[in-house]
Amino acid sequence: MSKEMERLNRAFRHQDRVTPEAHAKASSLAAAMDAFDAENFSAEFQGSQDATRLKGQGGEMKPLSKWRRMMETINSKWAYSLAGSASIAVLAMVIVGPNIGDFIAPNDGFETPTENKTVNEPLVITENSDAVVANDKNGGGAQIATPQVVRPGVVVSPPALKRSREVVGSRPAGNSQGLSIQSESFVRVAPSVAPAPIDVTPPTYQDQGRDQFETVDDNPVKLVSEDPVSTFSVDVDTASYAFMRASLNNNVLPPKDAVRVEEFINYFDYAYEAPKDASEPFKANVSIMPTPWNEGTKLMSIGIKGYELERAEAPDANLVFLIDTSGSMNAANKLPLLRNSFKLLLSTLKPTDTISIVAYAGSAGTVLEPTKAADKNKILAALDNLRAGGSTAGGEGIRQAYNLAEATFKEKGVNRVILATDGDFNVGISNPEALKSFVERKRDTGVTLSVLGFGQGNYNDALMQKLAQNGNGNANYIDTLSEARKVLVEEAGSTLFTIAKDVKLQVEFNPAQVSEYRLIGYETRTLAREDFNNDKVDAGDIGAGHTVTALYEITPVGSDAALVDGLRYGNEEVASNTAADEYGFLKIRYKLPDSEVSSLKTRLITKSDEQANVQAASNDARFSASVAAFGQMLRGGQYTGSFTYGDVIALAQSGKGDDEFGYRAEFINLVRLAESAAALQPLKP
Repeated sequence: MSKEMERLNRAFRHQDRVTPEAHAKASSLAAAMDAFDAENFSAEFQGSQDATRLKGQGGEMKPLSKWRRMMETINSKWAYSLAGSASIAVLAMVIVGPNIGDFIAPNDGFETPTENKTVNEPLVITENSDAVVANDKNGGGAQIATPQVVRPGVVVSPPALKRSREVVGSRPAGNSQGLSIQSESFVRVAPSVAPAPIDVTPPTYQDQGRDQFETVDDNPVKLVSEDPVSTFSVDVDTASYAFMRASLNNNVLPPKDAVRVEEFINYFDYAYEAPKDASEPFKANVSIMPTPWNEGTKLMSIGIKGYELERAEAPDANLVFLIDTSGSMNAANKLPLLRNSFKLLLSTLKPTDTISIVAYAGSAGTVLEPTKAADKNKILAALDNLRAGGSTAGGEGIRQAYNLAEATFKEKGVNRVILATDGDFNVGISNPEALKSFVERKRDTGVTLSVLGFGQGNYNDALMQKLAQNGNGNANYIDTLSEARKVLVEEAGSTLFTIAKDVKLQVEFNPAQVSEYRLIGYETRTLAREDFNNDKVDAGDIGAGHTVTALYEITPVGSDAALVDGLRYGNEEVASNTAADEYGFLKIRYKLPDSEVSSLKTRLITKSDEQANVQAASNDARFSASVAAFGQMLRGGQYTGSFTYGDVIALAQSGKGDDEFGYRAEFINLVRLAESAAALQPLKP
């Protein structure tokens, strides 16, 4: 062997010292051990069954033990080289040859066992780096021997761990010297002193500038003489407001297309008059006051208050939580917040409600079969076991969630899929139009779809809006646990229980009183005039207790604030005397939850609804106006003139009123943040 080592020394005398990285050393060692196992440690026993096979003869070391001692004296320079170079590792295997099994024989260096135990029970002898322990099948055990030589430990990456040899056999009663070995096998176990754990948690997902929003232009000013009728679908979503708040809390203004003014306005509750019973699902309220940002126009507010459903009146719910567990959800404001949000929702459910959970990443699958809400611990455990990782097969997840909801469908109950995601679908069906078509078809089954959005940097708001609108559900954005409580606890009724569906509003303006009008917001909800009476045309739904507000900026006839010149050859029509005090005519069309035929409500908008000045208007009217102004300014302020953030704050403070949960005070602080926020988020390092 000394000649062989000398030859190796001469061959590599001029080679630079190789210092392999820890993971390379670990991989090489693990591969060598696996190859060695395959060749030398088969299930079939190899070698003599002589009892003295377990110990050295007369205290002598077997020849290969001498080789081990010699190898342990090799200069560390060559040891590093052998560990780090694949070619040298192969060469070393060739030199050692077929007897390498003896080189690492587990019993090498062990003394003869001295403990006598007379048993007829089968024994299991396990060797590790600390001791050899014999265990009978009844769980008893005793230490047989302690090794004199312990092979130096090597820290390797999982799953490669230390080699452990397990010998199964029997020892005749009265025979303390021998062991009749029947079989042997080899397994890997952790060393007695575990190495420092290797962090296998995926890194926190970070992205920037990949948020997606639908691009829309502000509603234009329209001439009443040319287009006297305005038609749109209600919108009860609030995702845009919460996303704006998350942006400003990061000291950056939200993208223009992220701002939907109607969702800003409808984020807040207003004290509108409510209907007395469910047969009249909502009541319309109208008010008119001078426009705070434009002296020559008026601000007309149409407010709808939904019927408040008592909890005892609420039907049973069949809810499927569809949860995105892809790698992009591995951030503190995504999957962890999502889990806690759903836990809050559980507190609002009745024991008879049913919960199912479908999770999706690279593929989708059922995490929790339909379970009664009474079994809360089982549901919580399923939520706690969710982990983020992989790509995003959102389309497949939606398909499976609908299938599960349909399989557990509750007649006369609430059947809803609640999708919680950042919307970053990248596997399977990911085209927004294809997903929209799928959801449109599925709403005919009676299963609705709502969306909870999470995170920033790669949030796909455009897709979330399409899914919620076409799934007859609502879209919310969860940026904090406080927002989760607002949406899923305080407003649970309006989030889950629909009192009117396909709700459409239409306003016909009187040309004798109004020359121009502009609908503030609702750009993605406008409808053709003929869609109003077509019950096949989908529109927004209103939940129990929901308030919906729509604002029009109208220009009275003869005002100097008119933006559109009249026609020289236009046909000027003068209204009859009976309509002299009417600004317009409001029509609301809706369907009850269990009906496919719409009903109609109407209301005149007259000068009796008007206040002479802003100060005389209600708190709700002033506050909603301040929110509308702020939203328009974030979109560029095309129609707000010289109105400033300071003006918004003053108007909001005058209309803050009773602010039980502090949402209005928070709005005022957000306006202050907008004054100094950056227009674009700095690039993350």
